[in-house]
Formats: sequence, C-alpha cells, structure tokens
Amino acid sequence: MLRSVISLLLCFSAMVPFLKYTSAIGDVITCSGTVPMRYRSDKISITDFGGVGDGRTLNTKAFRAAIYRIQHLRRRGGTLLYIPPGVYLTESFNLTSHMTLYLAKDAVIRATQDTWNWPVIAPLPSYGRGRELPGGRYMSFIHGDGVHDVIITGENGTIDGQGDVWWNMWRQRSLQYTRPNLVEFMNAKNIIISNVIFRNSPFWNIHPVYCSGVVIRYVTILAPFDSPNTDGIDPDSSSNVCIEDSYIATGDDLVAVKSGWDEYGIAYGRPSSGITIRRVTGSSPFSGIAIGSETSGGVEDVLAENINLYNMGIGIHLKTNIGRGGFIRNITVSDVYMENAQKGIRIAGDVGDHPDDKFNPNALPVVNGVMIKNVWGVKVQQSGSIQGLKNSPFTQICLSNINLRGAVAPGSTPWKCSDVSGAAVQVSPWPCSELIGTGRTASCSSYF
Repeated sequence: MLRSVISLLLCFSAMVPFLKYTSAIGDVITCSGTVPMRYRSDKISITDFGGVGDGRTLNTKAFRAAIYRIQHLRRRGGTLLYIPPGVYLTESFNLTSHMTLYLAKDAVIRATQDTWNWPVIAPLPSYGRGRELPGGRYMSFIHGDGVHDVIITGENGTIDGQGDVWWNMWRQRSLQYTRPNLVEFMNAKNIIISNVIFRNSPFWNIHPVYCSGVVIRYVTILAPFDSPNTDGIDPDSSSNVCIEDSYIATGDDLVAVKSGWDEYGIAYGRPSSGITIRRVTGSSPFSGIAIGSETSGGVEDVLAENINLYNMGIGIHLKTNIGRGGFIRNITVSDVYMENAQKGIRIAGDVGDHPDDKFNPNALPVVNGVMIKNVWGVKVQQSGSIQGLKNSPFTQICLSNINLRGAVAPGSTPWKCSDVSGAAVQVSPWPCSELIGTGRTASCSSYF
C-alpha cells in the first residue's frame, strides 16, 4: 500500500535561493527561482513505528521515534514520513532536516488537549517575552528549529490543533504562557508547505520566524470567526517567502507580515523582506492582508496581488505604533476584490500594544513608499483611513484605480487622513486632500 501510494508522489525539494515576483502578461505567475522537485527514495510510514490512527491512541512516541530515525540514519536525499488515512492523536513534536511529512487523503494529525503536559520554550528574542504573557511560550504543535530542506505536504490531509481548549483558557485568563502556534519554523531555510488543511490552531497557524526560502501554497487554513488570535500565515523576520493559491478563514488576520516587538525587535534587527502573497482568498473579522503591528525589525519589499476578501473587518491593513521603530517601505498591494468589509484600507500609526513599559517613545516607525492599486470593493462601510504620526508622517503613499462602494453612515466621511503625503489617481470615493496635493494625475508610479 505504502509503495503504491508513494510511487505516485512528486516530493518537493529544498528550494528558493531567491524569489522573484515580476509579472508577465498572460501567464499565471508562481514562485520562481525554485529548485526542481526532488523525489525522496527513502520512505517510512508512521505505522512502522507503532502509529495507530484510531483517534484515541497517543502516537507521540511513534512520531518522535520515526523522526529520530530520519535524523540519525541520514539517508541520501532525505526521508519521507508517510501518514496513512486515520486520525493520529499526538503531543507536540519536532521535525528534522531533509524530511518530508506526507499526509495521505483522510489522514489527520491531531493535537492532544492535555495542555498541562505541553512543552514550554524560551520566548523569541525579537519579542523579549511571550506574545500574550511574560515569560516563555508553549512550543508549537509541529516545530522545526534550525532545520533545512523540510516539506510538509500530501493529499490534503489535515493538521488539527484542537484549539478550543486553548481559546477557552485565553477567555478565562487561565493561561500560564503564550499559546502554541500550530506550525512554527525557526532559524530555518528551504521550507515548503503545500496541499495540507490546517484546522483550529491554538494561536497563529503557520509562523516562519528568522527563516529564509519559504514557500506556502495550496493550503487551506480554517478556524472559527470567534477564535482569538488565530492568524493564518505570519512571516516574521524572514526573507524570500512566497504565499500563494490558498484559502484562509480564521478569527484574525489572514496573512500578517511581522518583524519583532518594540525594543526587542529593534535590538534583534532582522527585517522581513522579499515577501510575495498572491491568489489568496479568505474571510476574517480582522484584516485580510496585514503588515504589523510588530514591525520593529523593519518590513520591506512586499508584493500582494490577486487577493479576494469576503466578510472582512479591514481589507488592507498596515499597522504600527509609537515605540516600534523600524520601517515599512516598498509595499505594493494590487488587484484586490473585497466584499462586505467594515473598512477597505487602513494605514495607521496607533495600533498594537507593548511588551512592557521599557519601550522607547522616541522610537518612531518610518512608513514610506506604499502603492495600493486596482482595488474593487462592494458593501464597504468606510473606504479607508491613513493616519500617520505627527513626528513621523507617512510619506509617498499612493492610491491608484480604487473603487470602494458601500453605504456611508450618516455624518461620517469616506476617508480620514492625517500626517500623510502622497498621491491619488482614479479613486472613488475621492480620498482626503493630503493625497491630492502633488499635482500629478498621470500615474502614481511617476510619483515614486
């Protein structure tokens, strides 16, 4: 059975020395610069190590034994760990380099809800503490630290975090540490995540942090609308990341690019750069495409295009705060359709909390060079707001070919702006005066 199934697979190789996101008319653009797919000749099944997919048996020892074998035998070309159909209950576990975790159709890797036994690890240095609480944080359900050439893929099998117990602890304020992510890669390179369903993460779903060369495509990420902080994909202080062809419906931002938190992120100093997001569809009570609010290491060179958003809080959201420092620059968001949103576009300097009272109030973020173009929205309650900081105005903000339709509440204005300069071309409703004082009407691109 294993051989017959595996023989049909094309397993992806470690890849992505550089992601290029120039467009070509008439072509479907995908992540380029990718190393050709590689077939892993060494294949093992979780059942070889005593794995039982009955939804009741605890499989932690089986997963850890299988991954120990991969790590220490070091087969040429790496090893594929096959998860056959069934429900495999397990505690959290670590991945290793040169492996593929392959979930068959109807295979489910399900997290145990025994939170008392969950491993606790050190906080991220660019955050200085857990994101929710001081001190450490619970390790992600599936974790990879310092690994490379790792693939999580399959036939749309499921990784289920069973997050409701964690959400209830958050609501009851009974957490001891910050909740675990569903999947986290730290200090990793050459990672592919594809063709897998992610459900009910305790916290953020997919979190590559301090990584380079990451492709996330053909994934589905699902969590209830009222599940707290269940961001879909959060590239964090990472470079050369491509996210494409995916569906996300969660209780928080669909995709949020981050780079550290206040004085800790400033000191760590690792930006997120070269981030491509394309052909993502989803819904959330929070933001669709977001940058921030943790941007203290800086975020630059981000392209988001061909995005479809439904039932959103905010469609496009760039967010930072006093004390963040860092920068947000060279951002392009293009070809976005949104339907039923509270706000279409928001760029704000007053969003997000602080890890402690040690942040520097003079560490002001710099927001410069943001292009938002080709956006069509219907049932949008407010078109947008762009509100910079008095001592650090947002500059070179460009809106082009934007039409946001909806019923404006009596007495309200479609746009609110302050401490911002830039250009606007073919925007309806017409935006604030701060964006039309340049005298340029031909093209926003000429403004930069």
